[in-house]
Amino acid sequence: MPAAADDRGAHNWTSEQDTTMRNQAMKYISPVGAMPSLATAAAIGSMMLALMLPGTARAQAAGVDPDAAKILKRMTDYVGTLQRFSVDTSNTLEVVLVSGQKIQFTSASRNTVQRPNKLRSERIGDLISQSFYYDGRTFTIFNPGDGYYVTVPAPNTIDAMVDFARDSLDVIAPAGDLITMDAFDRLTDDATSGFVVGKSVVGGVRCDHLAFRSGVVDWQIWIEDGDKPLPRKYVITSLDVDQAPQFEQLLSNWSLDPAVEARYFEFTPPPGVKAIEFLPVGTAGAKP
Repeated sequence: MPAAADDRGAHNWTSEQDTTMRNQAMKYISPVGAMPSLATAAAIGSMMLALMLPGTARAQAAGVDPDAAKILKRMTDYVGTLQRFSVDTSNTLEVVLVSGQKIQFTSASRNTVQRPNKLRSERIGDLISQSFYYDGRTFTIFNPGDGYYVTVPAPNTIDAMVDFARDSLDVIAPAGDLITMDAFDRLTDDATSGFVVGKSVVGGVRCDHLAFRSGVVDWQIWIEDGDKPLPRKYVITSLDVDQAPQFEQLLSNWSLDPAVEARYFEFTPPPGVKAIEFLPVGTAGAKP
């Protein structure tokens, strides 16, 4: 997904160091889309709910503690039973300058899911702000700061939409690896180790703290202890990037039966915004 933000993006980097910082950030949020800034927004949204985690089960692979696999499976099974839910996330993306200095970018999002085929996510962040809409028929990405949106026909289930967005659009759909029915498989693909770190507290909530290693990614997850095993925190460490920068996400304000109507997931273009199209996957140098 190689494209960088243009001059209309959230920042106008000019110095050599700032350009390096932007390029490092793009390694995490690298997109393909109809235009650089809108595509960048789409890929930043992919950070939501740990979408940098991998995808087909090996949770019982050598090195993975069965207790860690059991706790993770309990969480994914529980979330899979929720017919609708909403959750807020607070995200921190770390990048490394050529000097070795680490810089953090933050964002916050509100995410609502209704099974089997509806999703809405709205994010406000340092780099760019955008929204996703999936209504069971179409998938829309809207960048209000630039006044552009893109809508494409989409499959009629969340699982199929997640795969379609990734494979056909080069976009990681919000909450994808968490809300699919095979979430456990997607989260544990290529896991070479995993163990229970111990009990912990996140936002005043007692949790089980798990740690996994999958190829060039280390990831940790904090899962609420008790009869509602909800994910409360993720930390993802990229081992193939100098100084191993991290992405951290806090999940809060879970609502397990939000009152939303079907039209909440449908995108209605505000006055003055312009529709554009996705470029084919692999297209470089996207321009509107």
